[in-house]
Amino acid sequence: MPEYLAPGVYVEEVSYRSKSIEGVSTTTTGFIGPARYGPVDLEPDIITSLGEFERVYGDRQKLNFTDIGKMHNYLWHAVRAFFEEGGKRLYIARVFRPKQDAQGKVLSEGFARARVPAGGTAAGGADDPLETRFPDALQIRARFPGEPGNTRLRITLRLGQNILAGDPVDGQPGVLKPRLSAILPNDIVWIADITSPIGSPPGSGTLFRVEPDIDPATKEETWKFAPLGGGQPYLLKSLTADNDPTKGDQVRIVTITVTIPPSDDTSFTQVWEGIPPDPDHHQAGLPDGLSRKFAARPSNLAQARTLPIVVTLGDNIKTGLQVLEALFDAKPTLRGALDRADSTDAERSVDVDLTGGDDGMRPLAGEYEGEADLGATTKTGLKIFEDVEDISIVAAPGSTFGFENGYRSDASTIINLLISHATRMRYRIAVLDSGDGQSISAVRTMRGKIDSTYAALYYPWVRILDPVTREEIYVPPSGFIAGIYARNDTNRAVYKAPANEVVNLAIGFEQLLNKAQQDVLNPEGINCFRFFEGRGFRVWGARTISSDPEWKYVNLRRYFAYLERSIDKGTQWAVFEPNGEALWANVRRTVEDFLLNEWMSGALLGDKPEKAYFVKCDRSTMTQNDLDNGRLICLVGVAPLRPAEFVIFRIGQWTADRKV
Repeated sequence: MPEYLAPGVYVEEVSYRSKSIEGVSTTTTGFIGPARYGPVDLEPDIITSLGEFERVYGDRQKLNFTDIGKMHNYLWHAVRAFFEEGGKRLYIARVFRPKQDAQGKVLSEGFARARVPAGGTAAGGADDPLETRFPDALQIRARFPGEPGNTRLRITLRLGQNILAGDPVDGQPGVLKPRLSAILPNDIVWIADITSPIGSPPGSGTLFRVEPDIDPATKEETWKFAPLGGGQPYLLKSLTADNDPTKGDQVRIVTITVTIPPSDDTSFTQVWEGIPPDPDHHQAGLPDGLSRKFAARPSNLAQARTLPIVVTLGDNIKTGLQVLEALFDAKPTLRGALDRADSTDAERSVDVDLTGGDDGMRPLAGEYEGEADLGATTKTGLKIFEDVEDISIVAAPGSTFGFENGYRSDASTIINLLISHATRMRYRIAVLDSGDGQSISAVRTMRGKIDSTYAALYYPWVRILDPVTREEIYVPPSGFIAGIYARNDTNRAVYKAPANEVVNLAIGFEQLLNKAQQDVLNPEGINCFRFFEGRGFRVWGARTISSDPEWKYVNLRRYFAYLERSIDKGTQWAVFEPNGEALWANVRRTVEDFLLNEWMSGALLGDKPEKAYFVKCDRSTMTQNDLDNGRLICLVGVAPLRPAEFVIFRIGQWTADRKV
């Protein structure tokens, strides 16, 4: 309540209208499965195209599992199908299972690795960290597990412009006071003495680490330079013996450039320039040294998703000078190349081959379920999707491959995990794949073991032309279905059943079903793909796997999820408002306005609004106990439209003189 204390005119803003509810998106999808590369335990970023997926999660090539051999990259095929069918927004949760022995001991984490220098004598035990076993080396590994991490990178040393200048000294004509521009603590600099001795032969350069200092005589801030290999720091007190800058010292900042050239997995060159070697270097108050730039856990989440390598310093490497010493040990000619103005990038570079990366073993149900580390912010598997509110559709493409050939237990568990996730998150539906090569009796048996209003099952697998092998292959339906859901919602509406829709990429199905076969499958909630002469390949079913007839149809479940989530988000303003008649009336108007718009768009059954929905929020919906405990209860009833699944025309003979 505003205060009116002094006489005057007071202008205030008030609202005379009810709050509005905006409909939420129903097309954002989450896929979970193995990929060739990419993050496993990071919060996912939204993917809006197949090219964007490939930049983060690798290309279309087959996955090479150490336990079962090569398998089609079903996640890539699902993403491709999703965008081809009309999908727009996608989140990915990559699952990875490291190589293990029969006792469960991890034999390989799947990371490609290298050591600079590559030689050296190992210390400690085989299970000790590499930075402890090789304390004088740089440890470099691919940021994410997978075969694409096996690549070559180049570390190049670069010298900047001469930053040494001179300022005139008052009262001393011809004398210049040295000044360094654009220099920071912990910079590594190369100082070449042309005439004034620094400790190396004239014309060559020496590497120093810049440290702040106070001139004891003048109390002015200055710099001192710690030499490579230790020793007394060098103080830059004069330019040259004759104060001629053109004949004196050169001070140039040394930086590192990391380059990853194109490979079989990437078609573009990745370059990071101007990286300070020193781990304690800071720019604008933020650490940006080599080991901080490529840290295992960068502070920037975008960098954690995109930086392809991790650099760890050995226990004996504390400064940027020691980083350079490791590079010099890897390539002895590198040191001399710095002294030559005509040296090429190749002469000032060290090439590093990352090896040992692999795709691990085929993920099992445990990897799909995931873990939430309460001591950190990392999550894996389906746990990742719990923090992403936008998702309305979830699927695990390829998780049912081999259902009838040894993977049944894990595939069945993954299906149950998807159903449990969708049920727990409330506003989601799980798109379930049948197994590859399943007969009608097998898919009926599979369906008979699950029951949920939050999932729909599709059969059989879809035949496409594989762009990798140029051969026809079968891929799971979920990628196509998720895209068709999105296309249906965009072109029509979420309340329209996502069926009788063309499957764009399909050139066939694993099994061509006829009407008699679908007569068996459809009543059990198994949605079929059918081929119709002259109408192409279509989705011909829109049922959930629920035994509850009230939630028989997919569009009904998805439309209620849309209504519930829209009302949920659109009425958050009511929390902690005074719980009385004014609030109840405002809530009623808010929900009624939203449902009126739904009725006018054709989403609800009834020729009048009062036949299509009702909203009650008054003393009849709440007891005094509810009010005393801070509860506002609003009852909302809607009459949704169900699909015309069976279109029946009854035709008989009729004559003009016969009354009907």
